Amino acid sequence: MRYQISGKQIDIGEALQSHVKSEIGVITDKYAERPTDANVVFSKDGHEFVCEATVHLSTGLTTQAHGRSAEIYAALDQCAERMEKQLRRYKRRLKDHHKERAQPVELSGAASYILASSEETDDSEPESLQPMIVAEMETKIPSLSVGEAVMQMEIAGAPVLVFRNEGNKGVNVVYRRDDGNIGWIDPSSG
Repeated sequence: MRYQISGKQIDIGEALQSHVKSEIGVITDKYAERPTDANVVFSKDGHEFVCEATVHLSTGLTTQAHGRSAEIYAALDQCAERMEKQLRRYKRRLKDHHKERAQPVELSGAASYILASSEETDDSEPESLQPMIVAEMETKIPSLSVGEAVMQMEIAGAPVLVFRNEGNKGVNVVYRRDDGNIGWIDPSSG
């Protein structure tokens, strides 16, 4: 597995890097078959250290976790615990997903935009109805079943997941509702 371990305005020493590799390696070996790469980023937020980890699995699924603590090793340990909990919760489904799927998840390219928020505090009219684009990026849309999409959204801790439905090849959305349930938008069946 490839590791990319970095720090945002923090020096990451060899001891911390080897600790990251051993912690993440043990978790992925135990719960996930054939992880491809891990990206771990350390940063400082006030007096706390923040550790954010993303692990990509060979099936195309991704798991993400974060931890924060006053100590950098404790932040990593908290992040690793959260990742282990996610993977443990979905271990059976990950194994079943791997057996059913002969090919890795197919990814389609798409454009992703970041739009400027309107910080209008008074009742004035906006100058234009066109939003201002702050950034444009490339993103990937996975081709999944609805169950796999819900699992991917849960593992990644994301509030929304856009995916191509393997059943009808249409673009679908699953999202976490305010009542705690999962919503599914399927434009092709409407």
